[in-house]
Amino acid sequence: MGISFIRTIILYSFVIFAVRIMGKRQIGELQPSEFVVTILISELAAIPMQDLGIPLSNGIIPILTLLACELLLSTIMLKSIKIRDLFSGRPSIIIQNGVIKQKEMKKLRYTIDDLMEELRIAGYTTIEEVDTAIMETNGKLSVFPKGKYSPLTPESMSLPGKDKCIPIPLIVDGRLIESNFTLAKLGIDEIKSSIKSNNLNTIKDVFFMYCDNNKKITLIRKDDLS
Repeated sequence: MGISFIRTIILYSFVIFAVRIMGKRQIGELQPSEFVVTILISELAAIPMQDLGIPLSNGIIPILTLLACELLLSTIMLKSIKIRDLFSGRPSIIIQNGVIKQKEMKKLRYTIDDLMEELRIAGYTTIEEVDTAIMETNGKLSVFPKGKYSPLTPESMSLPGKDKCIPIPLIVDGRLIESNFTLAKLGIDEIKSSIKSNNLNTIKDVFFMYCDNNKKITLIRKDDLS
């Protein structure tokens, strides 16, 4: 009984340590790769915890291996947008300008019942109230209402309701997101001009650049620039 208690405490502490190293996200916010690793770690820890005949190392070593792989993959994903898209996917626009994008829903195998459920959870009863809805990479639906359905704020009490402007990424970590150029209705020349106007030399000097529906460009430079 004492041995079983000690093994359980060791494995419990080790699993908590491994999950803590992976980050502070909640279960619902985990990316697919993180969710898979979390499940595998719990399963690997349960086997030597239940069977005293299995050495602790048979659970600890695979957990360490998974943890190392996850940390390595996370580092690579920080550097490579293509790898990030491959493992985590990209946000998908489900509703744009109040219109449901049925092809995108079919691609995601997302039913109208799923959509209506998420809209109700967000506080909207009809699609007519929604300007934009985006399916995030963690499976959550971000909903942006039309101006007249926006929550009342001190600012909106004195100003007419306006549709929220959805940021469209143009540059991430010094890399162009060319697939968004058409959506933003901007060309490479306009982007380069904006970079120069911010006293930067190249695209690689930009940490994050995005524009809104009104073509207003916002730029954040990299911290390590001299």
